[in-house]
Amino acid sequence: MQYTKSIQIVLVEPSHPGNIGAVARAMKTMGLSALTLVNPTENFPNAESTVRAAGADDILVKAKSVPDLDGALNECELIIGTSARDRRFTIPLLSPEQCAELIFRQPDSMKIGIMFGRENSGLTNAELNRCHYHVHIPSVPDFSSLNLASAVQILCYEIRKHSLKEIVPTITDEAILYATDHEIQLFYERLETTLKDINFLREHSPRKLMTRLRRMFNRTHLEKTELDLLMGILKKCRVGKGASATCPPSDS
Repeated sequence: MQYTKSIQIVLVEPSHPGNIGAVARAMKTMGLSALTLVNPTENFPNAESTVRAAGADDILVKAKSVPDLDGALNECELIIGTSARDRRFTIPLLSPEQCAELIFRQPDSMKIGIMFGRENSGLTNAELNRCHYHVHIPSVPDFSSLNLASAVQILCYEIRKHSLKEIVPTITDEAILYATDHEIQLFYERLETTLKDINFLREHSPRKLMTRLRRMFNRTHLEKTELDLLMGILKKCRVGKGASATCPPSDS
């Protein structure tokens, strides 16, 4: 079975070709087929990947290899990041089952990316800041590190399990268009520039203001019309920035 959902598995800087093949096998057993590799540290495709794929060669052949995260996420409208570590400023946290439930509440047209980090260090804070949600696999605290393919298998299994249920989506308006990651990143760049222009963001001591703002806007999951409204406000602020230059700087 192939899903109507547009789900992409994204591996960030995978270091072992065998793990890539094992991930492809895990995906194919659960009906997923879209695999993207961000800056793999070994040449790809690789003979070891093919051996470990154990018949999932078609997924390896179609896999995209891109140099950076932008190339993987630009068109994504919902981004979910995986991590075993707690973060001080956490984005909304899901279990694997809740992650699958969330995915199947979205319109079929939505482009979804599920990100997995490096084998030895996972995703960075900056990479997690690109996500709307964070999914955590509840392994035991004293031995929490999962093999990359095992982590992918758990998420893919939950997605497969939910695909077999008779689910009535809670989001039924197919006309809703959500902002892509590429559009969101342009908005953050414009926002940061504008905040500096009005002297609200200290250029040499920004502290965590932009991180907090990213978390806030990511939680809202901006629609395209909402993003257009915000960009219009920023444009107006930049036109009249001279009049706003006395705004007190933030200490956030």
